Amino acid sequence: MAELPALDEQVLADWIVRQRWFGAKASHVSHLGVLGAVPLREGEPPLLAAALLEARFPAGTHELYQVLLGARPASERWNQGVIGEAGEWTLYDALVDPKATALLGNLLADGAELTGGAGVVRFRTVDTPSLGGSVRAMGAEQSNSSVVFDERSVLKVFRKVEAGDNPELEMLRFLQEHGFHNIAELEGWYEFAGELMEATLGVLQAFVADARDGWELALDEIAEPRLIDRLRRLGTVTGRMHSTLASDATDADFAPEDPGDEALSLLVATIDEQIEQIFMRLPDDDERVAPIAGRGEEIRDRLQQLSHVGVGGRLIRHHGDYHLGQTLLSRENDWVILDFEGEPARPLLERRRKRSPLRDVAGMLRSFAYVASASDLQRGRPAPDGWEGRARDAFLRAYYDAIEPALLPASEAGTEKLLQIFELEKAVYELRYELNNRPDWVRIPVAGILRLLEEPMA
Repeated sequence: MAELPALDEQVLADWIVRQRWFGAKASHVSHLGVLGAVPLREGEPPLLAAALLEARFPAGTHELYQVLLGARPASERWNQGVIGEAGEWTLYDALVDPKATALLGNLLADGAELTGGAGVVRFRTVDTPSLGGSVRAMGAEQSNSSVVFDERSVLKVFRKVEAGDNPELEMLRFLQEHGFHNIAELEGWYEFAGELMEATLGVLQAFVADARDGWELALDEIAEPRLIDRLRRLGTVTGRMHSTLASDATDADFAPEDPGDEALSLLVATIDEQIEQIFMRLPDDDERVAPIAGRGEEIRDRLQQLSHVGVGGRLIRHHGDYHLGQTLLSRENDWVILDFEGEPARPLLERRRKRSPLRDVAGMLRSFAYVASASDLQRGRPAPDGWEGRARDAFLRAYYDAIEPALLPASEAGTEKLLQIFELEKAVYELRYELNNRPDWVRIPVAGILRLLEEPMA
């Protein structure tokens, strides 16, 4: 029986740093090794295994990545997703191979359990999905990889892996069990269990056919009145999502919690430090940052004023990376919320932490600001005058009508202050990112910070 051959670890290291989903490109990988691999198919090619790779860095830190390894005889001259040669075999990333991914679909549909030296890989389904028919890989993704089965189901394969349940699985399962339907239905998942750890490796959901990406939709329709109506509906859906996430006091992982004074103090101190650091490095002669240049202390003072929120509402599980790009408008003209894993660059424990739901709201409002500017930057078509304000107002009014009031600060002024704190946190992060990556977009976070500075205190 043919078994998956071993591959030189340096070849693996050279390959992984070139992958879009490898999150530590700025760091030198001092060592990369196969921590464990569980064979998923042996015998007839293509061979298939779920491998956990450990990347170690000079600072002593490490990250784990999942690669579904495929192997075909070198004589076949396979040339897609190739990692390297191992004897008479070509090893490659199996997610580019429809035959190998079809095998993965069969394992999911069968609820298989496969054991290797490293542990066991278990495939689980909510109902028995039909995963036959066509198989295709989705376009390039920043952090994960996805495969569509027969245009009916989509499997998201988590590339970066950490011990514990991935928030995506937790959140989808909870929302589905508690009657929130504005998600792509959870159909199954697969997971690893061994002495090393237990971890979610992938999640299977219904594929939302003929849907429109929320970001592209907003750019397409920014001059149309119906977009404001759509964003009003998104506010309602968002409020209901947060209310659902806070609806079960018997589930310790999801039960709402009181914030305590120290939570807000820690948040404000963290943002204050970020403001201080970025304003120390702002270029003096860059006209793009001129409206806020030299105003770091003023911004920090504003942050301290905003911190007097009073009773701060409740802390709940939340989306964690909420913006228009995480939404779809279905062919039924309703919103579908995607990607509940949180910000992939953050540690899993941090992504599972309960926060104010207003953190999600701030992320979406900042997304509206980006759409308004991107309409000009990307499409050469300025947004209509006052569009961002109308979008914010429609979304927020609907959101406040839909959410359980007890989740928000006790007063309207307190709610507005806490929301502004989260918007400032987001805008400061954006400023740092755009200065390093997209200088032409710096004006967007600058305008956001300026608006928060000049807005009357609630």
